[in-house]
Amino acid sequence: MIRREHGDFVMTKRLLGALFTLVGGGGAAGLLLLDGIRGGRADFGPTQAFALLVCSGLVVLGLTLLPLGDRPA
Repeated sequence: MIRREHGDFVMTKRLLGALFTLVGGGGAAGLLLLDGIRGGRADFGPTQAFALLVCSGLVVLGLTLLPLGDRPA
């Protein structure tokens, strides 16, 4: 995390990548947990599959941003 001379917060690429990874991973885990609670994989529908794909995409995007370091996003 970088702070400018006046104390303004600047979002870095590493922090943005970590946030994307956490949100995507948490969303995917929550989706699978909810599906397990509701009755298993037999009723895994197209909307759930699309949501899982979006969450997986967020994780991949976040992981690609992590090595870019502390440059401003």
